[in-house]
Amino acid sequence: MKKSIISIVIMCVALLSASTVSAQKSRWGVMVGADMTDLEFDQNLFSVNQNVGGTVGVMGELILPGVGFGFDAGLLYTMRGAELNLGEKPVWASQGYGKENCMLHYIEIPIHLKLKYNRLNGFENVLMPMVFVGPEFSFLVAHSDLQAMKYPAGEFGLNVGFGVEIKRKVQVAASYCKGMSYALKTKELDDFIAKNKTWKVTCTYLF
Repeated sequence: MKKSIISIVIMCVALLSASTVSAQKSRWGVMVGADMTDLEFDQNLFSVNQNVGGTVGVMGELILPGVGFGFDAGLLYTMRGAELNLGEKPVWASQGYGKENCMLHYIEIPIHLKLKYNRLNGFENVLMPMVFVGPEFSFLVAHSDLQAMKYPAGEFGLNVGFGVEIKRKVQVAASYCKGMSYALKTKELDDFIAKNKTWKVTCTYLF
C-alpha cells in the first residue's frame, strides 16, 4: 500500500511539473459532482438501496496538441455509500439493526487516459466530445460507524466515462466506476464483502 501511494504521488507531481512546461498542453481545474452508489455484496444477504453522494476537488490534464490524446489526474474528496436493510436478517435484527445508512468518505485519486475528438472543423472550440478510462484509488478517511461492518483502509476501482468540453473551459462528464477491491465486510456470517458500484456526474471548470 505504501509503495502504491508513493507511485501515485510521483505521478501527480509529474503532472504538476508538466503544467509549468507548456500551458497550452496542460491545464488545472476545479471539479464538483454528484454520485449514486450501490454496495454489491458477494451474497444476497439483504436488500440494498442506492444513496446519493458527492465529490469536490481539483483535476489536471495533459493533452498532446493536435492529437487530442493524453491523461488526467485528480485529488478529490468523495462521499459515497448506500442504505443497508440489515433488519431483513435475524442475525442483525436481533441486535436492533434496521435500515442503516452506510456512508463512506474518501480522499480519491483518479488517473485516466483521455481522448478528445478535436477534428470537427472548428466546432470543437464550442463543443468537443471526450472519453476516458482508468483506475481510481480511494483512501478511507471516515465512515458512518456502522458497527455491523468492518472497513479496509481504502479501495480501488476501474472507471470509464464520456463527456463534452464546452468552449474550452468547462467539462461535463458522466462515468461508471466498478469497485475492484472490497469497500466493507460484515462482522457476522463469515466476512461477506461488498464492493462499490458508482455512477457519477461531474462538472470541471478549467483555468
